Amino acid sequence: MAIPILMYHQIAQPGPRGTPLRGLTVSPRMFAQHMQMLRLLGYRGLSMGALDPYLNGERSGRVVGITFDDGYLNNLQNALPVLQRQGFSSTCYVVSGEVGGTNRWDAELGVAQVPLMDHSALQAWIEGGQEVGSHTRSHAELTQVDPQQLEAEICGSRQELESLLTQEGGVQHFCYPYGSLDDAAVEMVARAGYRTATTTARGRVDPRRQPNRLALPRVRVNRTTTVLHLALKCLTNYEDRSAT
Repeated sequence: MAIPILMYHQIAQPGPRGTPLRGLTVSPRMFAQHMQMLRLLGYRGLSMGALDPYLNGERSGRVVGITFDDGYLNNLQNALPVLQRQGFSSTCYVVSGEVGGTNRWDAELGVAQVPLMDHSALQAWIEGGQEVGSHTRSHAELTQVDPQQLEAEICGSRQELESLLTQEGGVQHFCYPYGSLDDAAVEMVARAGYRTATTTARGRVDPRRQPNRLALPRVRVNRTTTVLHLALKCLTNYEDRSAT
């Protein structure tokens, strides 16, 4: 059975029409409807750590991965209560050098600066049954950095997060900012010891085809993704065909 890994960013009220990257913000009401729909369809929402045995074929069942990119404080405020209500877990990919800061990598695009989780908020996220993964140190485009910075962004981010947070098993899951990756980035992710890494490539994961666990596709969820649209993305090959 193909496994969808959902890709969210902010869970908050979207900005007014014309706001840069407005589509990456899903309203709390819509997010709650998404999670309720998944539960009604018999899905179990899982973090990347909990999803791991399904990805490698050790277990089977109707499961969906839930991921959040960047580490926004509104994930804790608006998504965590919904996830807990449904009994779901998820992974939030955190930019280690911006903990407690804002999404300043988006500033040049005119994107509103939004608070990211600080140390205590991230620990509350973990204690709330969720997981923290790495999203590099600075949200770098990994295909544009030299080998030294590549190591710092990928290996250094794991070290920083593990020194900051108490999480069973440490930080074992990674996400490529902007979906930017090449052979050197994937090799460094392997060297850093991550168990999985996700991209922005569209599609569901088919464990029978022995997917590259360090370059996993995801299912995009945007502001305009309705409940029915998300069901279509999860239950059918709609997203898989969109990737071709």
